[in-house]
Amino acid sequence: MQSNLDFQALVASVGDGVMASDASGAITLWNPACERLFGFTEVEALGKSLDLIIPQRQQKPHWDGYHKTMATGITKYGNDVLRVPAVHKDGHTLSIAFTVSMLHYPDCKVSAIVAVIRDESVKFAEDRLLRKRVMELETQ
Repeated sequence: MQSNLDFQALVASVGDGVMASDASGAITLWNPACERLFGFTEVEALGKSLDLIIPQRQQKPHWDGYHKTMATGITKYGNDVLRVPAVHKDGHTLSIAFTVSMLHYPDCKVSAIVAVIRDESVKFAEDRLLRKRVMELETQ
């Protein structure tokens, strides 16, 4: 069944960030919500490495996993929600949660990885304060 759904309009209008990157890790899709989350315009992000938003200390483990996923076509994360730090254009750190999905060429090789991203910085900070408060109460 053919859908009349305009996928470009859908991706542009959702509140969560939607981004994609190719086999080399270059950003190929960057919706308006990504611009709000990370501060980079679509023009600034497209064609750039994902290092644009990955904290330096996280880059090596990220790329090790990314290249393995692209080579094997298998991700250990499946439908899991991943929670990691990210970097905003102005340099401040974000706490993001996202899911990933792989797109494939007809020959089954991975063509892109798509992420749907949400900023959870406020929730992360609140959880940290709550854990700290619980620890303080337990030590009394």
